[in-house]
Amino acid sequence: MSAVASRSLAKSSPWLSRSTRLGRLLSSSIGLKLVMALTGVLLSAFVLVHMLGNLQVFQGAEAIDAYGRLLRKEPAILWLARLILLGAVGLHIAAFVALRRMNSQARAQGYRVKKNRESSFASRSMIITGPLLLGFIVFHILHLTTGTVHPNFTEGAVYQNLVIGLKGLVGVVYLIAMALLAFHLWHGVWSMFQTLGVPEDRFRSPGRRFATIFTLVVTLGFASVPLAIMLGFVQ
Repeated sequence: MSAVASRSLAKSSPWLSRSTRLGRLLSSSIGLKLVMALTGVLLSAFVLVHMLGNLQVFQGAEAIDAYGRLLRKEPAILWLARLILLGAVGLHIAAFVALRRMNSQARAQGYRVKKNRESSFASRSMIITGPLLLGFIVFHILHLTTGTVHPNFTEGAVYQNLVIGLKGLVGVVYLIAMALLAFHLWHGVWSMFQTLGVPEDRFRSPGRRFATIFTLVVTLGFASVPLAIMLGFVQ
């Protein structure tokens, strides 16, 4: 990165100030990628746990309603977890935006010919899937957490809220969101291995295999709930 781009980035982003060792690290592409990787680990662990919790809908209303009550048993812990996740999302987005700005400022001029041979569709679509997933997360919270946009939300009735809320068009929206999550999660997990220094071959590598398996497990697990409701297997 050029010196001019570095100074400009530091001025526009106070949290990237180069006056400290941490600031200098976070002002570098390596530091920003590390932030994205570490927050990615936390968020990936969350989506896995969240998916496993959702699958309790297949055990019936009693099981998943009890799971919902367990989560709300200690409000302080629940809100702490929410704040940590919110902070991770904020840092993840901020690091991504800073990296994009850094790359843009460091590039003297655009490429004459755009070559995508060395990048996957998943990596090129991150700029699209990220904001769309953020919008979906906001909708999901308003839909099944607060009940603001739910047609018949009942506090504590998780099973009922899912069955009523994931029918029709809303269920389709959830399935589309899971497809977007698949692209975003797959590239993010694989990139995480590369950022953390794990030797990675482009096509045959442990990180790529893990990313593929992890993405399939999480997204298919999430998608199975609205799909089962829409097909009438869960009602």
